Amino acid sequence: MSESQTPQNPEQNPSSEPPVSAPPAPHVPPASPLPTTTPHGAPVPHEGQPVPPHVPPVPPIPPRPADPVPPVGEPQAVPLPTEPTFPESREPIASPATLDEGTYTELREPRGPGLALDGAWHQISPKYVVSQVVQEILALALVVAAALVVTLVFDQTWAWIPAGIILVFQVGGLIILPRQAKALGYMLRGDDIVFRKGILWQRMVAVPYGRMQLIDITHGPLDRVFGVAKLKMVTAAASTGVEIPGLSQSAAEALRDTLIEVAETRRTGL
Repeated sequence: MSESQTPQNPEQNPSSEPPVSAPPAPHVPPASPLPTTTPHGAPVPHEGQPVPPHVPPVPPIPPRPADPVPPVGEPQAVPLPTEPTFPESREPIASPATLDEGTYTELREPRGPGLALDGAWHQISPKYVVSQVVQEILALALVVAAALVVTLVFDQTWAWIPAGIILVFQVGGLIILPRQAKALGYMLRGDDIVFRKGILWQRMVAVPYGRMQLIDITHGPLDRVFGVAKLKMVTAAASTGVEIPGLSQSAAEALRDTLIEVAETRRTGL
């Protein structure tokens, strides 16, 4: 063996030094996993994603306390319904004295109890009955004349059958006409005018002053002869128009002026 060669086995060279061992590596604890949510509960965005705005957590809704259960045997109190509140009604308006001149003095009421209204009833003129009787008599004369013409000219005696039926109904209407006229009346209240008619089938209509659009006075040839007229009040709804017949000419004009004056102060939107 040459001098330049080194022994490969340390046991063969007892004069060589023993190998130095490397120091042990320090103990490093394993890394904790990255959090996936923020302290507020929002997810942690990954790299390259925009950071979402901070949204505070919604506090939980506290549970609703249970209603107290009444003891057994004690009746449970039932809340009473509250009474509706209505606006205070105005005082009846002042009626012109002309409305009661030459009219009936007693209003015919049905046998049963009627409605209690705050106001005074005004009635129509008795001349209305006279005017209606004259008109009915003229209508009866026309029916009789038509039946005579059909019988004498065309020799058709059956024409008296329909003529007789018409005569019976017209005569019956003339008999109850005074009673119907005494049942007609109108009342001027604080907010509306009330009109009533009928005895067996009674009808009562209230028309607010602020809803009136037109007040019309009409009278036919015989009405002018007897000095009576009919006042008609037209509202937004055609079915709610009211006609008051049998008024004297002066009463119809005074009532029209009064209604127009009051309607201007009680005007409401339609």
